[in-house]
Amino acid sequence: MQFDDDAGLDTSDVQDVRGSRIPGGRATVGGGVAGIIALLLGLFFGVGPDQLGLSSDGSGPSAAASSAAEVQQECRTGADANTKDDCRTVAVVNSVQDFWDQEFNRRAGAYAEAPTVLFSDRIGTACGSATSAVGPFYCPGDRKVYLDLGFFDELRTTYGATGGPFAEAYVVAHEYGHHVQNQMGTLSKSQDGRQGADSNAVKVELQADCYAGVWANHATTTPDDETGRPLITELTQADIDDGLNAAAAVGDDRIQEEFQGRVTPESWTHGSAAQRQQWFSTGYRTGDMARCNTFA
Repeated sequence: MQFDDDAGLDTSDVQDVRGSRIPGGRATVGGGVAGIIALLLGLFFGVGPDQLGLSSDGSGPSAAASSAAEVQQECRTGADANTKDDCRTVAVVNSVQDFWDQEFNRRAGAYAEAPTVLFSDRIGTACGSATSAVGPFYCPGDRKVYLDLGFFDELRTTYGATGGPFAEAYVVAHEYGHHVQNQMGTLSKSQDGRQGADSNAVKVELQADCYAGVWANHATTTPDDETGRPLITELTQADIDDGLNAAAAVGDDRIQEEFQGRVTPESWTHGSAAQRQQWFSTGYRTGDMARCNTFA
């Protein structure tokens, strides 16, 4: 995956609070065994911690401002995105939001941008407090994506994904799929308290995978707001394969087999490895969000 070296990056899309002291009391989900239990319950790689009653309280204060704010200082151009991991995340967020803004406009709608918050260790949100152990998530309460960049190393070392820049981009695009669902009124379908292979929770997650694929289809043709040229200049089949590999690595069946030694479809919240690959591929192949009706 390559970015236009001369393109400017919009760092207002990303709030960097790494290293900040996070207010709002203790987080109730820790690392180690507790983190794995939270993962198996289905918070991992999805929507906010309040969905499973894992938040510390209902107030969910926002993150404190960071004195470092590294991305604002270091991430200026596409050339930075080609050489720095943090800046690549900024560029992917820019590209994803440019696409959805244009897609909503094409459909006579209005897209409300959502920032990504980069944090370390733990974070307070409108959905409650959470730690890095729960993985990336979207909080509908404050309309923000939360991401500890250390997760990408864990995706390789713990969950066996091949990794790579596009695997990371897939994760980000999936979370923005939840933001799209929130604006369209479909995200709330996952909040009926049900789990299982045929649950709305699974259908919501698979649709977010499909929306990630739709963005990927258009990534090299979506014009940047400032330059009019695509911010992403190249996606190879190897990149897409890395995304598909990451999708499989976080399938419910793969995770359950690895961490509890058996597969229990009645407790699924995200879908199997094959389903996640299938729906990402559907979005990528068609480039049409209307083909992402996982509820049909």
